[in-house]
Amino acid sequence: MARTVKMMVDGVWRGDMPDGPELRALRAASADRFRHAVSADGLTPFPAEAGRYHLYVSYACPWAHRTILYRRLKGLEGVIGMSVLHPRWGGPDGWTFGDSDMSTVDHAGGRATLHEVYAAAAPDYTGKITVPVLWDRRTGAIVNNQSGDIIRLLDHAFDGVGGDAGVRFRPEALAGEIDALNAWLLPELCEGVYAAGFAATQAAYETAVRGVFSALGRLEGLLSDGRAWLLGDRVTEPDWHLFCTLVRFESAYRDAMRCTLRPLSAYPFLVAHRERLLALPGVADTVRQDHVRRHYHDVLGEVDPAIVPLGPQAARATDGAATGAGERP
Repeated sequence: MARTVKMMVDGVWRGDMPDGPELRALRAASADRFRHAVSADGLTPFPAEAGRYHLYVSYACPWAHRTILYRRLKGLEGVIGMSVLHPRWGGPDGWTFGDSDMSTVDHAGGRATLHEVYAAAAPDYTGKITVPVLWDRRTGAIVNNQSGDIIRLLDHAFDGVGGDAGVRFRPEALAGEIDALNAWLLPELCEGVYAAGFAATQAAYETAVRGVFSALGRLEGLLSDGRAWLLGDRVTEPDWHLFCTLVRFESAYRDAMRCTLRPLSAYPFLVAHRERLLALPGVADTVRQDHVRRHYHDVLGEVDPAIVPLGPQAARATDGAATGAGERP
């Protein structure tokens, strides 16, 4: 099966490009194109100001979901605007806006597609068109399109202009533990589900999917000591990374990404962790399973139907890889 990707090349939108090593190299080269910071003290070109910045998001995407959560939980809804892309991504334009029950218009620029937003910010851009995007209304620039950067900006940079300074998901005292946990949680689980779903070979798929379930087992062991959250008695950044994966596991990753070794119900401590987070004020409002299902059961282009999913009969081989599951990172 020939893989295709949607991306821009030298500022021109290409909705159906054959994938290959050269194209992947081009995308990798552009990965850090938009990595600017918003400063609380005005020492960067993007000082924190109420009403200046805008988020482009999709409720379907876990990376964008993290920014929606932080905007809500930090009390920034009146400080930072937001426009929602339609979850159907398989059309020729990829991410699109629209006045519909599953999307909004582009409140910051009136554009029809997200690739037009990227073109406006960088007419020579080569790379994939991804959410989330933090946009600067004043200069017409993409400040940042990396979710990990954006949530850390939302965590503290806007506290002086309306953000809730009492809510902090990356406290300095836990920074080392947060980074140590993220170092395996993100690649093995949060990104691992995509490594499984978009694998180019059966062997690559099997390696990735076993890694996903090994990480789930390790996390289950971590929570089995009775702690409420991954790092103890307060919610921190890794809890939200995990949450955005867990709420998509059954509706998207199990079938669309072939994460079929065992059901999520086999991990009762993880399920309980998900439900505790879901019960926190404002969190359930950010979860849109109809958007998730619509997106992941669209024509994604990069999923190879020749890959055969592993079933529960293969799970035992994964169990042995999860030794030391109860160790605290």
